[in-house]
Amino acid sequence: MRRLVVLGSVTGAPGVTTTALALAAAWPPDRDGGVRPVVVEADGSGGDLLIRFGLPPSPSLLDVAAAAGQPYPGSLLGAASELPFGVRAVVAVPGRGPCGDAVRLLTTEGGRRVLRGEESDRGTVLLDVGRLGEDVEPLLAEADQVVLVARGGAEPLTHMSLYGLGGQSWAERGVLAVVGPCPYAPHEVARTLGIGQVGFLPWDARTVAAMSGSRRTVLRTSGFRTPPLMAAARALARGLIGHGGVPAGDHGAEDNEAPGAERSCTVPLEVSGERGGLS
Repeated sequence: MRRLVVLGSVTGAPGVTTTALALAAAWPPDRDGGVRPVVVEADGSGGDLLIRFGLPPSPSLLDVAAAAGQPYPGSLLGAASELPFGVRAVVAVPGRGPCGDAVRLLTTEGGRRVLRGEESDRGTVLLDVGRLGEDVEPLLAEADQVVLVARGGAEPLTHMSLYGLGGQSWAERGVLAVVGPCPYAPHEVARTLGIGQVGFLPWDARTVAAMSGSRRTVLRTSGFRTPPLMAAARALARGLIGHGGVPAGDHGAEDNEAPGAERSCTVPLEVSGERGGLS
């Protein structure tokens, strides 16, 4: 069966979709039997990728959800579109109404079966649920891992603290991805929020622009001059695959981290090459 990784936030718009796309682009190609991951837009408030890339309205999340209650619902991958930078995605249409209904169908047993696939299916589903709420609780319970995305400032991290992450049933499967500048050390964030894995994803305007345009491109994910976001996303992906985080100081030379990157032996996952840096 496929691995299910749910990505979401507790407030604001910190970049959940961008994080999901970066993870998919940076996913190690030798994992999951060579099966590429698929991003699924499952935000009840509506999707963005269909408009961003000028895709047709079908196939989309609505097709997947409509088939979820059928005895033979078909393949999730049959509804996937190929994005210009080599990532597969099941996109959602804009609009709260139809997307909210589709997400509710995904939370049913039939919907979860479509996401997971058959016993023989391999790969990873990166499920972008947007802002967390009661409507996606069944998906959080089903997930192998939950990636919470937050900005690195005092205000968003305070909102995260008030959310009560440590008390959630899935907290042990949770990873916090901090986007952009952060004045706090990873062990401080982990201890305060009650989460064992913290990763940092740097601002990287050039890579985000490459993931937003219609021009076909290849995103470098290893080797010399790897973009900062891709290096960090690759390390985060490796941590998710390992189910235990990336030990401090064990990111591999191919991730091309910046010299002097901060480490923390108290936090299993510390993926920042340029924590707090702008590019």
